[in-house]
Amino acid sequence: MSCRVALIDSCGLRPDAIEAASFQSVGTAVERAPPLADPTGHGSRIADLLCAGEESIELLLGQVFSSAAPTTAAAVAAALDWALERSAALVHLSLGLAADREVLRAATARAVACGSIIVAATPARGAPAYPASYPGVIRASSDARCAPGELSRLGESHFGGCPRLGGRGGASIGAAWVSKAIIGLPRPLTPAAAVHGLSARSAYLGPERTRGRVPPQLTA
Repeated sequence: MSCRVALIDSCGLRPDAIEAASFQSVGTAVERAPPLADPTGHGSRIADLLCAGEESIELLLGQVFSSAAPTTAAAVAAALDWALERSAALVHLSLGLAADREVLRAATARAVACGSIIVAATPARGAPAYPASYPGVIRASSDARCAPGELSRLGESHFGGCPRLGGRGGASIGAAWVSKAIIGLPRPLTPAAAVHGLSARSAYLGPERTRGRVPPQLTA
């Protein structure tokens, strides 16, 4: 059974996507337009990772970066609502905004209330990022302990993944490995099942500065 995954990032054009749209703030409004080529390559790298392997996914692309400039909370919120309208089971955001904005908080709450799994990137330590810090969102970070495919459980609904992909690294890459693990979990996919499945597959427990692996009985 395929998993419908919405990637909200810079990627807009990809032949295996079932639908794509661009969301850009213009004044106080958000305009939806046909997608553009990826201006940074970041979203394309994330999409490559999510689509790799044998798991079948239906990919939706919500493009919120049309240049190297930052996006807005309103644009991300509009992309979230668009993904929700298209019944995305998993919404992946390898991004984080520094400020809590009501428009993004409300859109995230709508998606969580409808049972969508939301995975958003956040630094393992440091200031909060949004939407990762909102209730019901799976927070995802990079963890230097993790090899490709390995996970760590950093806290409640907070997981870490390998920080590396093709020589690049950071929280956005670690978050992509977390979503990749969710795509490979047994169906049906629910937020609770995703957290349980990630916890069961985590090789490490606790912050990155503690190097010990989870005892085998906790990873069964």
